[in-house]
Order: sequence, then structure tokens, then C-alpha cells
Amino acid sequence: MNDSSWGAPPRPEHWGPPDQGPSQEVPSAGAAYDAYDAPSRTHRSPVVTDTGNDAVHREERDRGAARVSGPLFREETPQEPMPSSVPPSTPQQPQRPAQPEKKRAGRDLRAAIGVGVGLGAVILASLFVVKAVFVGVVAVAVVVGLWELTSRLDERKGVKAPLVPLAVGGAAMVVAGYARGAEGAWVAMALTSLAVLVWRMTEKPEGYLKDVTAGVFAAFYVPFLATFVAMMLTADDGPWRVFVFLLLTVVSDTGAYAIGWRFGKHKLAPRISPGKTREGLLGAVTFAMAAGALCMQFLIDDGQWWQGLLLGLAVAASATLGDLGESMIKRDLGIKDMGTLLPGHGGIMDRLDSLLPTAPVVWLLLVAFVGGG
Repeated sequence: MNDSSWGAPPRPEHWGPPDQGPSQEVPSAGAAYDAYDAPSRTHRSPVVTDTGNDAVHREERDRGAARVSGPLFREETPQEPMPSSVPPSTPQQPQRPAQPEKKRAGRDLRAAIGVGVGLGAVILASLFVVKAVFVGVVAVAVVVGLWELTSRLDERKGVKAPLVPLAVGGAAMVVAGYARGAEGAWVAMALTSLAVLVWRMTEKPEGYLKDVTAGVFAAFYVPFLATFVAMMLTADDGPWRVFVFLLLTVVSDTGAYAIGWRFGKHKLAPRISPGKTREGLLGAVTFAMAAGALCMQFLIDDGQWWQGLLLGLAVAASATLGDLGESMIKRDLGIKDMGTLLPGHGGIMDRLDSLLPTAPVVWLLLVAFVGGG
């Protein structure tokens, strides 16, 4: 609306007609009535105080505005009201896109690598210098593993597997496997089991069955499976056979960890070990088969690359099953690690979980492929 639509210049609204002085009454305002166009009317409206809108209109007219906003005058392009849920005086903050959570390793990698390198140096030095020293290293690892396992069984389940006969029989089992082969290992296993039964008789009868059952299980799970490492060592190229066994197991675990950590999405066994994935298993198989082909071709006497592919596949399967078996035991006991002896790794049993079930598999396949040596 332009200025001509308003008629005569604006006057204060508390004034009367021009011929009268200031008055307390004003003509009623409206779109069809103007005080200057109808001076003959005598009707007076009651006093009306200024409202907020009237003050706005008067201020606009005084400035000579070309357009007025208010209850009777709308803008040609009205603005849309702001949503009622957001106060007009509070600007909306821009939403930042959610950042994907970075994957983190579950252990101290520096400590794990340092301990792993140290253990590897000790094992390799004893393996290629004096065979008997390596057998002693295996026997010590077996005794420590038995101590960790029986301690956790006692703490978490109240199962008291006799440690003394297990430790003595376990060390003897490893030595017997190296000295007399499979026959010596089986005899030592039988004698160790018998010693567990007799030793437990010196205590009260309550819990006898579960204690001796746990003892026989521990004797088979740790020292008996470890005797196959000692039996591999008896061949002419025994140190290289043990080296291949250790290398393929480590490569399998490394491939599973690397591929699973980077690409793992589909859980392998979520009820047993939520961290393991099918992609990780594929990485373990791929890495182990590639390493197996190279090892059989260049490190094992009369070995062929295709035999290494089968050996690597078997190692990946047995190492994964061994890891899941250990995880099953720890879940039943309600613990994360079997011990704290090795920083970044846990206990000795947390490092033997993949090695123990893989030892008889590698021993058997090497005997089948290239003989007992």
C-alpha cells in the first residue's frame, strides 16, 4: 500500500476534528471510515488506548513507509512460521555425521610383539643347537600350563585336579615321547592317569569323581598332545619339522587376526568366541596354505608344494578348533585369560591353545607325506 491510501497527513489519534481542540474521544477506526471525510458525524467513540499494533502503524507512517505489516496488512510473500518444537531465538545446531568407531586391538601389541620375539628366540636357539634343550623347554611349558589350568579349575569351579602327579607325569610324558616315540608316550599317559587316581584317594571322597576326571583330561590335553612335538624332533630333519609346525601355526593365527580385524563382519562362533569371524578363518587358510607350500618345497626333505597346501589347510583348521576349544573352557570358567605370565598374551595356556591340537595333525601328515625320518 502506498502513501496516498492513507488520505491526509497523519494526525495523533487522541485529537478531535480540526475545529475542536484536543479531545478525549476519537472516531472509530476502520477501513471505511476516516475522521476527515465525515466531519458531520457527531457520534464519538470511547477512549481507546494505544495498542502495540497501533504504535507500530504510527511509527511506520511517520517514517513514510510504503508498506505496513500488522493484523490488517500482510506482506505479499508471508514468511513461514518456524516449527513450534524449536524456539525462534534458538538457532538449530548443524548435525555432525556420526564418526565410525575405530577398531582397536584387544591387547597391548607392543608387549605382545616383544614377548613373542623373546620366546621365539629362546625356542629357535634351543631347537637348532641342542635337541635335548628344546625337549626341556617343552617340558617346562607343559608344567606351567598344567599349573595354570588346575589353578583356574580350583578357583572358578572348586575342582581340585592333583597337580603333583600331573606335573611329574606330564614332564615324563614329553621325555618318553622323545626317547621312545608314540609307544613311550602312551605308556606315560596311562601311568600318569593311574597316579592321578591314586593321589586323589588320600583326600575325602566328596568330589573324587570330578577331580580325577579333570585330572585325566588335563593330562591328555596338555602333556600328551605336546609329546607329538617331541616325536617330530626325532626325525633326521626334526628341527625343520618342528620349525614348520610352529611357523604354520603362527602364520595361521596371524592371518586370521589380520584379515578378521580389517575385514571381519560375519561371526564364526559368536557363542564361543565373538571376536572370530569367517573372514578371519579365510585369512588363516590362505596364509597357512601359502606358507605350507613354500615350507614343504624348500625346508622339508622330499617335500612337494602341493603337500604343503594340504598341510596348511589342516593346520588352519586344527589351530582354529584348538583356539575355539580353549575359548570354550575359558567361557565355562568365566575368565578371559588362563594366566598373566606373558604380558600381552595372557598365560602359557593362552599361547598353547592353537599349538597343542595342531601338533598331532602335523606329525601325522609329515609321516604320511615324507615318512618318519
